Amino acid sequence: MSQRGRRAQNKFRFLMSVVSHGQAEMVNQLLADLLDVDRGKHGCLVVTDNTGNDAELIVPREFCDCIELVRNSVPKSFASNHNAAFAYCDTEWFAVLNPDIRLQGDVFSRLIAQAGPKDAVLAPALLDPRTGGIAPNRGLLTPWEILRRRLPGWRPADDPAWLPGAFLLIRAQAFREVGGFDERYFLYAEDFDLCARLRLAGWTLRYVPEVQVIHAAQRSSHVRWRYLLWHVQSLLRLWTSRAFWQYRALLRREARAAHRPR
Repeated sequence: MSQRGRRAQNKFRFLMSVVSHGQAEMVNQLLADLLDVDRGKHGCLVVTDNTGNDAELIVPREFCDCIELVRNSVPKSFASNHNAAFAYCDTEWFAVLNPDIRLQGDVFSRLIAQAGPKDAVLAPALLDPRTGGIAPNRGLLTPWEILRRRLPGWRPADDPAWLPGAFLLIRAQAFREVGGFDERYFLYAEDFDLCARLRLAGWTLRYVPEVQVIHAAQRSSHVRWRYLLWHVQSLLRLWTSRAFWQYRALLRREARAAHRPR
């Protein structure tokens, strides 16, 4: 980031990271939303062009003192791109936003107002514009859980075991402490892995359902074989990781303690 941008960033409370995979139209809509809700007063921004040649990306002039536009010569993973954006972070909070997020109102201030001292991640409810429904809470990410979601009578978890990476507001101290996203995940499961490692490090996750954002999820793994392959590879890596099994044990201990007679 330029010296001008770095000096300007010092007055901001959060750094936002958005990655475009040839999605200029969606990113431009999101940037317009960010101007409407914040106008560059509290948040700084890193936009990554993962294709390296998206000339249609339009950076609003209002962000000129606090924006970095990164163009990759070679496409990188979700984890690598957001970790690279975090290298610019000297703010209290680090926001990871998908291009297909749309904002209504100042969600950042409302989320931060709910933060406790041990909250590492804050996340709003994700509203599906096609159905008007809210994305259900995520339970422990197991093969059985993935299957059960598709069966009649499935009920989501009362409390989320992890928060999806479409919109995460992460405490920079916590993100730095656990080493950020695990870059061994190319696509999918890196959000679960991050949440698991943060919980294992003693931090907490906070879902704030009264704060909502619109999420027109792309679900590429449902329609493209390459994305499906990445999805399967990430899940296999997750289910053979130490963090997954340690987190599974932690959730079981917490469940037993919650049901123990007082």
